[in-house]
Amino acid sequence: MTDLVEDLRQWADRGRRKIDATRFEPRLEQIGRVAQVGDGVAIVRGLPKTRLDELLVFEGGVRGLAVDLGEDAIGCVLLGPTSAIPAGSVVRGTGEVARAPVGEALLGRVVDALGIPLDGGEPVAAAELAPVEQPAPAIVDRALVTRPLATGLLVVDAMIPLGRGQRELIIGDRGTGKTAIAVDTIINQRASDVICIYAAVGQKASSVAQVVEAVRRYGAPERCLFVIGEANAAPGLQWLTPYSACAMAEHFMARGRDVLLVIDDLTKHAAVHRQVSLLLRRPPGREAYPGDIFYIHSRLLERAAKLSSELGGGSLTALPIAETQASNISAYIPTNLISITDGQIYLDPRLFYEDQKPAVNIGKSVSRVGGKTQAPVLKALSESLRLEYAQFLELEVFTRFGTMVDERTRKVIDHGKRIRAVLAQRQFAPLTLGEEVALLLALSEGILDRLPLDKVGDFRARLGAWLIEQCPEIAGLGDEAGPLSNDLRARVRGILDALARTLGSNGGPTGGPR
Repeated sequence: MTDLVEDLRQWADRGRRKIDATRFEPRLEQIGRVAQVGDGVAIVRGLPKTRLDELLVFEGGVRGLAVDLGEDAIGCVLLGPTSAIPAGSVVRGTGEVARAPVGEALLGRVVDALGIPLDGGEPVAAAELAPVEQPAPAIVDRALVTRPLATGLLVVDAMIPLGRGQRELIIGDRGTGKTAIAVDTIINQRASDVICIYAAVGQKASSVAQVVEAVRRYGAPERCLFVIGEANAAPGLQWLTPYSACAMAEHFMARGRDVLLVIDDLTKHAAVHRQVSLLLRRPPGREAYPGDIFYIHSRLLERAAKLSSELGGGSLTALPIAETQASNISAYIPTNLISITDGQIYLDPRLFYEDQKPAVNIGKSVSRVGGKTQAPVLKALSESLRLEYAQFLELEVFTRFGTMVDERTRKVIDHGKRIRAVLAQRQFAPLTLGEEVALLLALSEGILDRLPLDKVGDFRARLGAWLIEQCPEIAGLGDEAGPLSNDLRARVRGILDALARTLGSNGGPTGGPR
């Protein structure tokens, strides 16, 4: 009997505490009505106190962003299907902006712009939410870009080097390997501490699945995050995807981590922004894009930075991708992005169809920041590479017409063909810094000039294991390694010469064309 009385007393106490905690005051909330809805946008009336970019909640739980504030109506981009929102239904204001989950719990996951899992796993147990729109770091909060970001692609690391905190545009026609370069860069971070975030905007589900599978197979998926706005997703989710991905990246940057953000691609993002703007009856401008098209991309990419040591020294490197039509890099969106970023990697469809992959056009590609961050050992060996390759491309034109050339010109052309063969690289096979240094040394010393052209690929394929066995100090080179000493250079030259002889090198004196 005593136990029963005690249980009743505890039950009564719990009920009393719940009653005391309940507030019976009137609760004020804004309520509006949907006037029009369709194609991913809605016109809402009756919410006069709504702020720009405020999150609205529709019947059925669909959310939307207030992106256009009029005198008597609000233009809202929906973050879910329009079929669940009939005209005349109730809309409630939240007084909050859109937020995305951030933190370690996201790593290894595939989510949408709101952090909802797309990989069939459990909901993300993030301890913190961050606004998807945040101001870029101020000038005084930034530091110089000083550390390299290795891509594992010799053509990029040697001639268009990237730095941690840089913004480098990858641009080219459809199907020329833009995503492949970005994915190889992500895979190459498996041996580093860089966190990689891949944001897909308007991409096919099959293409996204291939990227996710490649990173899981060849990279370090435990340090990767995929933020996906598929082509069949609501336009609002596609539009929000790069901003959410950037907010997730900034969380790690603010904690002193180095982050790589790939946005694939901003051309489709611009098309979604144009679609939403036209549906909301904003005045169109050039190519029917609204007047703020430059601003929406600049405010996104300006968030990429190298923070000062007082703020932890973290970095956010952005690799936005843009698609051109018929190699026209002077179109509206490409020129906007070129002017916003710190350089571009241009992929030439002509080179791609000639099976030169990566199809990087050296003459139209530039890195305005990364050259200052390039590993000293790599910089010392690659200083003349761009000039030698440019001279070869110029001279090669004459030989296509059967023009007779002198012996010196023939040597320059033969050397250039070896450079082109070395720069060609298959996908999912990034090179280590030691392998890149050894290849450049083999070029500069003329070792590859004595090797049959069809054996250069075999030389590169066997190089990694050969270095580990014969010269581990080169195989394990780090970013801070300085130029090779004369003794080490001579030793490596002998090791490379021995490898070339196993592949049919014809011997002879070392030294490339000068």
